[in-house]
Amino acid sequence: MVNSTNYSVLLEKFLQEEQLRLTNGEKKKKLLLHACCAPCSSFVITYLKDYFDITLFFYNPNITDLAEYNLRLDELKRFANNFGLQVIDIGYNQDEFYSAIKGLENEREGGGRCAVCYNLRLSKTAKLAKENGYDLFCSTLSISPLKNAKLLNEIGYEKQNEYDVTYLINDFKKKGGYLRSIELSKEYGLYRQNYCGCEYSKR
Repeated sequence: MVNSTNYSVLLEKFLQEEQLRLTNGEKKKKLLLHACCAPCSSFVITYLKDYFDITLFFYNPNITDLAEYNLRLDELKRFANNFGLQVIDIGYNQDEFYSAIKGLENEREGGGRCAVCYNLRLSKTAKLAKENGYDLFCSTLSISPLKNAKLLNEIGYEKQNEYDVTYLINDFKKKGGYLRSIELSKEYGLYRQNYCGCEYSKR
């Protein structure tokens, strides 16, 4: 269980430990980073790339339609290419999202439906990380001011215990992270959508 809500400070402490490891000649740990889109990933990649060997995982079955899915995926690949990063895509399967949130269609944005969606995506990320020998996993989702970092971290720790792979605590929006993601989106000319992904957020 998370004992502090200052996830940004906890992440900084963790990164300091990683920097010490690297200074002592040890290899970068492998991080599987769930990426919701290029704009949200932009700051997170630039922030973490010096500490970890990052692979991006584009798993977002909540996205409204295939055209939007492919647009976001292509933009993520285009941005990731600037840093030589691999993007894993297991395909668009919207049924997984609708099956998971069944009965929660009328929940408010940021409520129970979103919690289930976070759980779905973090669970798939942790499972893939464990199966493929990654040292850590996390998601870019906390970069958004509209996302509940406390809930995301609690779910992340649950998945750490369930799949026996380390969760990287985070709140990427803090200390100018969200504002920097906007700047990077402009610098790289990234498509920046105006809704999270699902039809409910779009409404």
